[in-house]
Amino acid sequence: MSRLTANCLLLLAGLLWGGGFIAQETAMDDIGPFLFITLRFFIAAIAIIPLAIWEQRRTMAAISQADMTAANAAGAPSMINKKLTGSMVVVGIVFFIGMSMQQVGLLATTVTNAGMLTGLYVIMVPIIAFVFMRQHVPTIVWPCALAATAGIWMLGGGGFDRFNWGDAIVVLGAWFAALHVIIIGQTAMSSARPVFIAMGQFAVGGVIALVLFIIARLLDWSFEPAVSYQTLLNAMPEVLYAAVIAGAAAFTLMAVCQQYTPASDAAILLSSEALFAAICGAIILGERLDWLGYIGCAILFSAIAIISFVSESRQ
Repeated sequence: MSRLTANCLLLLAGLLWGGGFIAQETAMDDIGPFLFITLRFFIAAIAIIPLAIWEQRRTMAAISQADMTAANAAGAPSMINKKLTGSMVVVGIVFFIGMSMQQVGLLATTVTNAGMLTGLYVIMVPIIAFVFMRQHVPTIVWPCALAATAGIWMLGGGGFDRFNWGDAIVVLGAWFAALHVIIIGQTAMSSARPVFIAMGQFAVGGVIALVLFIIARLLDWSFEPAVSYQTLLNAMPEVLYAAVIAGAAAFTLMAVCQQYTPASDAAILLSSEALFAAICGAIILGERLDWLGYIGCAILFSAIAIISFVSESRQ
């Protein structure tokens, strides 16, 4: 796959994610966040199984029988070994935390805000790389981070009284989204098994979400209401879109294309979900920002674009 093709497919993933914010919010008119995540992740994992089987057969066919023992010892991509399985579990846990925070945050914030605030992961990627991985980060990162903070403040209406708990949880989830971008990129490149990794992260996340859904119902948590056949039926269109389109398709594109595109390039393309979320929120849900919110969006997006451009220029 060429880098240009990979970039175009990552932009497509951003478009699919942007529409996914609508499904995430409207589904919670009928079901709770943990049930939504459980259904979304399990359906997505099942949808990817045929691709994972094809990937396994294709990889196995590319390696001769004589090389299998040595390939397995080296942790090569032909085998589903302990190292690959462990990496898949780590990716799945990080992925679940980020997605669940985004989902719970939508109980209190808007699709537009959730999309823009999630876009902060583009700035958080180099920060995580500097603090935890000891990688050099250009000086321009730090003023961009301050500018992004100012953008968030304006997006919240110019006062933290309008920046509610839902916004805060989405921002926290963006840190895990940044960590997920880093980990899945490294894992996909080292294993050459991006589809298996994508399937595994959904399966792991689905199991965790199911456990939390059961706990929430046993404790009668108000934000996770009892489910009936009718409420499940009402939410199913949104669940299917989030699972198959914004889930299985978009995240598989992400895992596959990050083998061919630098992390900073992938980040700016994937951050387009914020723009698409705002467009979908305006068209479908009639959400609107005031003038200060639009300025905040512009500043936040400018900070994202600058840091992504600087990171790309240093590749």
